Amino acid sequence: MTTEKVAERNAAQRGGATRVALGILASRILGLVRQRVFANYFGNSVAADAFAVAFRIPNLLQNLLGEGVLSASFVPVYARLLAKDEDDRAREVAGAVLALLGLVVALLVLGGILLAPWIVTALAPGFDGDAKVLATQLVRLLFPGAGLFVFSAWALGVLNSHRHFFLAYAAPVAWNVAQIAALLIWGGKQPQEALVITVAWASVVGALLQFVVQLPEVYKLAGAIRPMFRRGHPDVQEIIRNFLPVVTGRGVVQISAYVDTMIASKVVQGAVSALTYSQLIYMLPISLFGASVSAAELPAMSSELGPDDEVARKLRERLDGALRRVAFLVIPSAMAFLVLGDFIVGAVYQGGRFGKSDTTWVWGILAGSSAGLLASVFGRLYASAFYALRDTQTPMRFAILRVALSVVLGAGLALWGPGFFGIDARWGVAGLTFGSGLAGWVEYGLLRLALRRRIGDVGTPRRFLALLWALSAVAALVASGLHLTEHIVPPLALSLSGLAVYAIAYIAMARVAGVREVSAVLARIPKRGR
Repeated sequence: MTTEKVAERNAAQRGGATRVALGILASRILGLVRQRVFANYFGNSVAADAFAVAFRIPNLLQNLLGEGVLSASFVPVYARLLAKDEDDRAREVAGAVLALLGLVVALLVLGGILLAPWIVTALAPGFDGDAKVLATQLVRLLFPGAGLFVFSAWALGVLNSHRHFFLAYAAPVAWNVAQIAALLIWGGKQPQEALVITVAWASVVGALLQFVVQLPEVYKLAGAIRPMFRRGHPDVQEIIRNFLPVVTGRGVVQISAYVDTMIASKVVQGAVSALTYSQLIYMLPISLFGASVSAAELPAMSSELGPDDEVARKLRERLDGALRRVAFLVIPSAMAFLVLGDFIVGAVYQGGRFGKSDTTWVWGILAGSSAGLLASVFGRLYASAFYALRDTQTPMRFAILRVALSVVLGAGLALWGPGFFGIDARWGVAGLTFGSGLAGWVEYGLLRLALRRRIGDVGTPRRFLALLWALSAVAALVASGLHLTEHIVPPLALSLSGLAVYAIAYIAMARVAGVREVSAVLARIPKRGR
């Protein structure tokens, strides 16, 4: 690679995680707004349950063939070709992958539309009557949109490999805006069953917009990419070889998500939508901190060239820094879910048909998921290191083990846990998320042990992690004192004030304790904003 290109890509890499995080933040904020508006009109109703199940089912297609899978199989090969200055060959590979995705997606979307009734029966056995009919109709509407998400993930892979991060992760803003607009325009004019159909149509339109807005930048960076089948191309064959294990790993993870839906549908009415509300919040720190860092680091790690020991050293350096950064942000997130979850859920959802009791229920589910939050984020980073090493088999094996353990623990705690502990059955959904969190720690431990054998010792010092947990706990106790004013201060103002106090207390104490990551966070805030 020429000196000019090296300098250009190094400059683009600096702050890459920040740009990913900003893009994700923009889309996630709109996602929370969308979900708050949705909750205002639907609450934990039958229509909300039907939409939650219907969106999960075609979403399987997006997750199987989308961002995570393409990042693991396509990005390492494409980024390495760019690092070798083989732009024409990289363009051929991108076109071949696009053609293959088009064929596979078309077949799966057609199958999903035709088999919708049986899919709903298999994955939501607790549904019957109107709920089942509505969920089936929604599945048929949402499947084409899921196919468009896969093409959007292909564009994201190209942009990430060229170190252009923001647009790809901000593109879902278009998808969220389309649904918010539909809810605001028709929300007061249609009954719930008709309104949820309107939202499904808006989701498909938004998915198309999300793909289209990325295309100009893709063609500007990569040139004229022409979809063309090139199965005999050696790089395409390598992507296919990488693709299958990653799809298997992602597939079992998605099976776990759908088993969770099946179990939740057996608990009580509204459990599926309550689980969905919780997961949207739970995914925010995973996306902002885990996905942003791993997305920015994967192309860089994949582009490392040289002897094996030199590549291993560079990977260790990158991982050590990345793990410290995400721990500094994820640990307080987990503590907030556990102690201040009512503030978070209340700020996002409470209002209209979503009342105080709904807030408390979703908080309990969120608190259960906090057990595995750090393990989930660390696991993503370790998996990215394996992908950069062209090893997709190891993460796949551990993902399968995690899913099996998650299903056993989650089902036991959700279905029989409430009876054993003598509590209301609806709290079984919290046991479901807690069981998944415990399984996540097992997967993380196995990934760390296996990677240590490949590149040497890597990880975050226990003393550093213990310090962050202690600071988070103290900050949470300080912020929870605001509960004393809940009869005086309006719910939304109380929630926002509590979260602000928590964040300020945590950052201030971390700065006093000499945690160097504080400076990196403050450096991204304009002086006037501080």
